[in-house]
Amino acid sequence: MPASEREKMAAGEWYCCLDDALDLLRRQARLAVHAHNTLPPDQRGALAPALRALFAGTAQDVFIEAPFHCSYGINIVLGERVYFNAGCTILDSGRVTIGDRTMFGPGVQIYCAEHHRDAALRSQGIEIARPVTIGPDVWIGGGAIVLGGVTIGERAIVGAGAVVTKDVPAGVTVVGNPARIR
Repeated sequence: MPASEREKMAAGEWYCCLDDALDLLRRQARLAVHAHNTLPPDQRGALAPALRALFAGTAQDVFIEAPFHCSYGINIVLGERVYFNAGCTILDSGRVTIGDRTMFGPGVQIYCAEHHRDAALRSQGIEIARPVTIGPDVWIGGGAIVLGGVTIGERAIVGAGAVVTKDVPAGVTVVGNPARIR
């Protein structure tokens, strides 16, 4: 029996994102995101319960400013004292693991999906999910974009507006498009 599209996605294989089961997961994520983004801050707290329940794993002291968006949520793991400023987006078709004490400026985006380069396959919704791993004590400046398949080492800094297309070693600062060591 062939693997489901969700199983293919989780295994890092080519899959079709135009799948009913994946649509249902994205709908559940939209509902949790909506709850987080629309609850008054004194009721929502640092992270709305619906969003916390959706994630694969979160420490108790994670703080996510509204608005926030994720595509599935089920692939996101957040360490202790992770902070997201307003307007961050995680398109988590692949696993996204974020280490302790990592901070995100406003409008940071993480994109795990890579659409097929063949236009005919791309139009059929064929894509592949690549994981993103961000170590502890990382700072990602506002408006930065992190692409799938990237690992950012501990204590690294990603400058505002940088587009991270390749791994970032521990303890360095990267800036620009594409991001390069400064």
